[in-house]
Amino acid sequence: MASDDQKRSPAKWPFAVTGLIIAVFCGIVLAIVFIPSRHVWTNDAYVSAHYATIAPRVSGQVIEVLVDDNQSVKAGQVLARLDPRDYETALMRSRGQLAHDEALVLDAESSVDRQPSLIDESKAEAGRIEAQLVYARQNAQRYHNLAQTGAGSTQEHQMTDASMRELEANLRSMKARIAAAEAELPMLRARHQAALKTIEIDHAVIRQDELNLSYTEIRAPFDGMVGEKTVQSGNYVAPGAALMGLVPMDQLWIMANYREIALRNMRPGQRARIHVDAYDMDLEGIVDSIPPASGAAFAPIAPENATGNFTKIVQRLPVKIVLAPGQPLAKLLRIGFSVETTVDTHLENVVDEQKHSAAGITAR
Repeated sequence: MASDDQKRSPAKWPFAVTGLIIAVFCGIVLAIVFIPSRHVWTNDAYVSAHYATIAPRVSGQVIEVLVDDNQSVKAGQVLARLDPRDYETALMRSRGQLAHDEALVLDAESSVDRQPSLIDESKAEAGRIEAQLVYARQNAQRYHNLAQTGAGSTQEHQMTDASMRELEANLRSMKARIAAAEAELPMLRARHQAALKTIEIDHAVIRQDELNLSYTEIRAPFDGMVGEKTVQSGNYVAPGAALMGLVPMDQLWIMANYREIALRNMRPGQRARIHVDAYDMDLEGIVDSIPPASGAAFAPIAPENATGNFTKIVQRLPVKIVLAPGQPLAKLLRIGFSVETTVDTHLENVVDEQKHSAAGITAR
């Protein structure tokens, strides 16, 4: 009978195994919750880059588009051309204006050089008149004396007196002409300087016209890939109109939005693993910088928490992670790809280090 009771009693080992499994599970959960991990993970991450919008600097009609969507280009490569004829005409006109103004400079310079000679000529003429005036005064005095003694005629006395007054008037006129010529010399010099400044303006206009002509060839500012091409031959475009986008494929980086509590041990320079969903591959990365504010702080409409119904929400900060060099698979990345990032923080004590440093530990 005892053996039958033993056969009917339930076995205890399943309960023990179940209890052990539950205990291990609870231990793992508690370890995950309370034991800090050196690896910080997020799936709120994507590939990003600072791309350029290619736009003309001058207006004109597009006569040629030399690239297509998704085409790789090199820095300096011509992407599109505008009709250059208007700008070639403007350049010819400005060069002709320069030649005209250079002739005016030569004329003004020769006037300045000639004016001292004219002044000297007038002074010489004044000296000749002064010499004649001395003789005329002496002659008039002689006829005055003869007229008093009755030896000379009244007519001769009047003639010599009139000749003396005429020479005095000519001398005054010549001195006035000398003063006017001397006063004109600074004006001629100022006119020459103004003509020289006009030449400088003409050179600036020519330089601007040359630049405008060069702007009719729209070139790539850096190596990259063309995207969002919206231009076609025959379009008339204005300055600043978007023609296409240019993405620097060798300067892609990861925007990983981490919760603020995940930044406790994070700092620039730490290694990161990047899992690309599109190709199911892993890449190596480096934490580049921690942003100065959360994404909500730069939102067009900032959140307003000054209400009685405030609810505390953990914010996310976009951490910038750059790709480690020497990874051929990185060429497969495209802007907007979803990725998962795991940063190895080594559980660094960022707070304690910041206490003993005047520099920003989390700043690049």
